[in-house]
Amino acid sequence: MPTSAPPKNRFERRRAETRQALVRAARQILAETGDTSASIQVIAERADVGFGSFYNHFESKTELFDAAVTDALEEFGQVIDGRVEGIDDPAELVAAGFRLTARMADSHPELMRILRDRGLSHIHSDRGLAPRALRDLEIGMASGRFTCGNATTALSALGGTLLSLVALRLDRPDLDGDEAASDLAEMVLRMLGVPPDDAHEVTRRRLPESA
Repeated sequence: MPTSAPPKNRFERRRAETRQALVRAARQILAETGDTSASIQVIAERADVGFGSFYNHFESKTELFDAAVTDALEEFGQVIDGRVEGIDDPAELVAAGFRLTARMADSHPELMRILRDRGLSHIHSDRGLAPRALRDLEIGMASGRFTCGNATTALSALGGTLLSLVALRLDRPDLDGDEAASDLAEMVLRMLGVPPDDAHEVTRRRLPESA
């Protein structure tokens, strides 16, 4: 899971560990049932922390579940970042993001279930993959690689298509996830203005190896 700067002392370390335990418990609940009505007592027990510890970190369950989604989004972005480091072509970055996301349905199922169920309201979040995708879109537009007129609008289309891919992979595990991801990525690149033959070639390039 994402981490911030290391705590400076034992007290801060324990406080950070408790907070992360609560966030991890909330993430598990979101992935398993999506039921945010779970009581604070149930959440604290799952996190293996004292009931009173909850209010040392969060004012409400809503705040906790929001933090859990943000934590999942940031982990998602970090996983993709770790795999695409060194790729300079904005089109290839978009394609790799789709293809790697499809594979994460197997390697990170909890993360993908949260993304499927909660991702739509975070397409324009300042955390996770959204700011990274917006950056790549803006670079692609500035270089002429993409011909779309508005990066924010393009992000809406890209994000919605990516979420549909996540839902497809989770709901239809029998499908060829790599093929579906490449096909959808190709459609998105063509929408962004990449010529058809080029879009097809880019989405079939060898993916970077795991770190």
